[in-house]
Amino acid sequence: MHQHFKVLSISHKTAPIRVREITALNNEEIVQVLTRIRELFDLKDVLVLSTCNRSEIYYAAEEDLSRELIKILSLQKGTEEIAGYQDYFRSINDHSAAVEHLFKVTTGLDSQIVGDMQITNQVKNAYQLSADLDMAGPFLHRLLHTAFFTNKKVVQETAFRDGAASVSYATMELISELTLSLTQPTVMIVGLGDVGSDLCMNIADHKNFQHFRVLLTNRSHDKALRLASDCKFEAVEFESLSNYLPEVDVVVTAVNSQQLIIRKEQLAKLQIGNFKYFIDLSVPRSIESGIEEINGILQYNIDNIQSRADEALNRRLAAIPKVEKLVSEAIGDLDDWSKDMSVNPTINKLKNALEQIRREEIARHLKDTSGDEAVLVEKLTKSIMQKVIKLPVLQLKAACRRGEAETLIDVLNDLFNLEKETLSSNK
Repeated sequence: MHQHFKVLSISHKTAPIRVREITALNNEEIVQVLTRIRELFDLKDVLVLSTCNRSEIYYAAEEDLSRELIKILSLQKGTEEIAGYQDYFRSINDHSAAVEHLFKVTTGLDSQIVGDMQITNQVKNAYQLSADLDMAGPFLHRLLHTAFFTNKKVVQETAFRDGAASVSYATMELISELTLSLTQPTVMIVGLGDVGSDLCMNIADHKNFQHFRVLLTNRSHDKALRLASDCKFEAVEFESLSNYLPEVDVVVTAVNSQQLIIRKEQLAKLQIGNFKYFIDLSVPRSIESGIEEINGILQYNIDNIQSRADEALNRRLAAIPKVEKLVSEAIGDLDDWSKDMSVNPTINKLKNALEQIRREEIARHLKDTSGDEAVLVEKLTKSIMQKVIKLPVLQLKAACRRGEAETLIDVLNDLFNLEKETLSSNK
């Protein structure tokens, strides 16, 4: 079964966000999808991964189950729409290609933001859900532990995870740096388009921001309410923005407007104890220039943030060849392990056959021996058996890695009548 690994995927590479939103699954829904798959197909190696950029089902099966899995997603989401989006799904039915895809996803090579730092934890969460339902078999366990170990090497040995490679993530890192000395910082995000929403999600997912108070405001208050509910933040009326300026430490604006949202004269009236930081991600700018002339105010604009993101992205792009080399080496090791697994049944049958011969001969010749003699003979014969079996096992594993194991397996079956041994052990 471990040579039949497959993936059904819908991602930022194949589908627009309106389609990805429909197929997105929370943890509870993932568990329900896993349960349906187990009930219908009795599969043991299944992983369901769902993030804002992808929904994927990894599974080990001889047949392509793409259509059936899309139907399960439709049932889970309670909509026939998904069935009409089959062209947005990508099926990877080649075992090696599916394994490589999972490695690329886990390390961030396949992410919308190259080197995405959140994806590994999201894969770990999906793995835990599968393991809890006993739907992670030996192959999936080995595959994921190898992928996580490879990811650790990527972090330690390359610059692939250094810095923030997107505007929203770079902004989050800057906020974290600016508020380092504050006990319970308050951040206000003004404007919840793509950049503002991404910033919210990044902050919500990052452990460094658990003690923050985050206020969201948007011209569409309903959108602010929905996002605040999802992220466990507070939504405030857009018209009341000025009322909150005295209590916030950091203001981030990401609005599409031809008018200034925050003016110098507003801020001049504030009594500022600690520093206040204003980060303007809008184009054109939404915060009036010159506010740094006010004592206690510091201002950053999109160019400052973009510069941080570009530097990090360039470092990550330069590290890709080394990351791909680490992934390739890990897949090679996993492939060797998989091949070894395929000959393990023959090895076990050979060991059992030799052990049966050893026991029969001991029982036949040592009826009248003393206890000490029996212990000595037991030890001696076991040692002989281990030495006898060592070379066939090594040769079998080597032949397996060369793709030549079948002939040697046939020879061993004939020499030791292993098929008969299997039948007798099953009686």
